[in-house]
Amino acid sequence: MEYKSDIEIAQANKMEKISVIAEKAGIDEKYVEYYGNYKAKIDYNILKDKASDPDGKLVLVTAITPTPAGEGKTTTTVGLADGLQLMGKNVSTALREPSLGPVFGIKGGAAGGGYAQVVPMEDINLHFTGDMHAIGTANNLLAAMIDNHINHGNELNIDTRKITWKRCVDMNDRQLRYIVDGLRGKANGTPREDGYDITVASEIMAILCLASDIDDLKARFARIVVGYTYDDEPVTAGQLHAEGAMTALMKDALKPNLVQTLEHCPAFVHGGPFANIAHGCNSIMATRLSMKMSDYTITEAGFGADLGAEKFLDIKCRMAGLKPDAVVVVATVRALKHHGGVAKDKLNEENLEALEKGLPNLLQHVKNMTEVYKLPTVVAINAFPTDTKAELDLVEKKCNDLGVNVALSEVWEKGGEGGVALGKEVVRLCEEPNDFTFSYDVNDSIEKKLTDLAQKVYHAKDVAFTKEALKQKKQLKDLGFGNMPICVAKTQYSFSDDPTLLGAPEGFTLTVRNLKVSAGAGFIVALTGDIMTMPGLPKRPAAEKIDVDSTGKISGLF
Repeated sequence: MEYKSDIEIAQANKMEKISVIAEKAGIDEKYVEYYGNYKAKIDYNILKDKASDPDGKLVLVTAITPTPAGEGKTTTTVGLADGLQLMGKNVSTALREPSLGPVFGIKGGAAGGGYAQVVPMEDINLHFTGDMHAIGTANNLLAAMIDNHINHGNELNIDTRKITWKRCVDMNDRQLRYIVDGLRGKANGTPREDGYDITVASEIMAILCLASDIDDLKARFARIVVGYTYDDEPVTAGQLHAEGAMTALMKDALKPNLVQTLEHCPAFVHGGPFANIAHGCNSIMATRLSMKMSDYTITEAGFGADLGAEKFLDIKCRMAGLKPDAVVVVATVRALKHHGGVAKDKLNEENLEALEKGLPNLLQHVKNMTEVYKLPTVVAINAFPTDTKAELDLVEKKCNDLGVNVALSEVWEKGGEGGVALGKEVVRLCEEPNDFTFSYDVNDSIEKKLTDLAQKVYHAKDVAFTKEALKQKKQLKDLGFGNMPICVAKTQYSFSDDPTLLGAPEGFTLTVRNLKVSAGAGFIVALTGDIMTMPGLPKRPAAEKIDVDSTGKISGLF
């Protein structure tokens, strides 16, 4: 069989006009703002008008610890929605917007793959409806207002050595991690050390995804801590009177985006924080909108279940009052063999010994979902032609031992038809009662919350704090920020903070090197290991293969 690339499949698809998709989703035209023929923003006032309507079921799709072999989490999410639609269910999906960093870097796009994609794929992966631009501009307006305030007398007594607010750009650019700006004399500002984050790591992105309405958005902007005075008092965006202008820049970005899958299932794609350096979930507004308009909402969270799912459950669900009805943990036989020590060029060969060695990674994620968070769970094996019956049987047996069923997902090759088996299990699980709980008590101390999270979810032995983090921990407690959820910035490649520790390591110490408050988002960020909030491009970035012809047709975008 000849396989087409993702972009070739997407470009060959005949999309429905977005007005048809909106009607299918039950959205009255008065709420629809068109961005061409195939994209729209939905007026958030629909949520107020639909407030008394019942919510549909909420299904979270997560995955094992990622490897270069790939897991297909977004592909499974989209294919599951299409499968449920084939079963006659009223369903929509809620996804994150891709960042240009991975698109031009090593990971590529984030619109699904094969015959389970959201479209228009090129638009979604590139500028889409301008949300990323709005986020970056609001972030950088605040940065400009900080330096302008200092330049014009510094009435707030801001210590330039203690400014925590960075500029941002939606690109992997290691050159911008640490910079010095304000050079060449007083007319050009005050010289200081500065730096850039990637836009998806900006607190503006987190606030967009956690805000409940425009008034909440503005209030959260005002609470942002941008730095500290010479007396170590926090300085906020509200004190700089920046929140009004920032909200004006974000008023359209706050509206969820509506697109469609290849099989014309409604898809709300809105917000895109990374899960390794941020909280990894699409916007609460898009999720709520999907739940109001559908009987089943299929959503996903970034990277493995120790990152995206943990933050979805401990941060997003806690703040929004959401209760998931079921969890899907995606795995591939190839990725599990990689966790078992098999080199990438040998993953197509049957290797039961390596598979058994790598299986603890999957089983640990499953146990976290079922025993820590107490949620009904199914394992979806994203099928590859090279998977053997013996390998698939071994995965099924080990999962069954934990009381969890396994469903084969063939959505990459077959679209919705390949997601029906998984869909049937998801429908069954959604009818089961569950005792959803969090992994830590938000009112505990910062140290206790981190310890509970590290021991229960990562399976660490202990948590250690650097000297700087200990100082920050005390400061955050003294300032009244101690009762917030924790957002851990950690490598996506391991349960631990060491990316080389594959499988299911135990007994390690998680080292917290930095703690900072994201007061607008409403959580404390704990940076561990060598995690960077501004990634870099690989030696051969994907950008080298992307092109556009004289007709405007894009190629090389995968």
